[in-house]
Amino acid sequence: MSNGDIFVGEVIGTAILILFGAGVCAAVTLKYSKARGSGWVVIAFGWGFGVLAGAYTAAPLSGGQLNPAVTIGIAVDTGEWGKVWVYLLGQIVGAMLGAVLAYLVYLAQFRANVHQEGTAPDTAGEPLPTLGVFSTIPEIRSPLANLVTEIIATMALVLPVLAFGLTKGLGESGTTVLIVSLLVVGIGLSLGGPTGYAINPARDLGPRLVHSFLPIPNKGTSDWGYAWIPVVGPLIGGALAGLVYNLAF
Repeated sequence: MSNGDIFVGEVIGTAILILFGAGVCAAVTLKYSKARGSGWVVIAFGWGFGVLAGAYTAAPLSGGQLNPAVTIGIAVDTGEWGKVWVYLLGQIVGAMLGAVLAYLVYLAQFRANVHQEGTAPDTAGEPLPTLGVFSTIPEIRSPLANLVTEIIATMALVLPVLAFGLTKGLGESGTTVLIVSLLVVGIGLSLGGPTGYAINPARDLGPRLVHSFLPIPNKGTSDWGYAWIPVVGPLIGGALAGLVYNLAF
């Protein structure tokens, strides 16, 4: 695969991933959304479907990695680092593009983010969450615990992804991406409670950058003090998964 194909594939695939993922978060959390309050299970499946659509779309061009942690895990296992920077650049650009697209889809809801006087008295004047549409926020802010959560959750993603490559039938049937998508849903349901399961540095950093400059009314902070955890944790988890896979398989 050429550098151009890899870059374009990762931009398009990651943009689709974030469009679905940020989109489902907006659908569940923003006022005047028909899906508001539908819950965590809907969010987990929305992100899983995002992986499904994005990875299948990108696969012919780049293999559909869509995640720096996966890219690093593969590089640690294979020792091939020459194209890693192309993958990472495409993933960050794609994540930012996907976040902008999700914002445009829910533009009216973002503009109605703050209740006007005389409406819903329980929330009148209070801004509804916006950063959570774009990036992860820990339920309990504990840097060490949050970092460990992201490391373990990312290993639970990358190690099976690498192992699926050994399962000949999955590759021949074309169902590998479907299985990975269900894996992402499972991680969200089982391991997503503490931090919101970034498990993908591009997925968190790209949309957080977009949140910082979008003209969202009363959007609040982009929480840069926490932002290193969903980047560093998944990178460590991906590298550890690649190392374990290389030693064990």
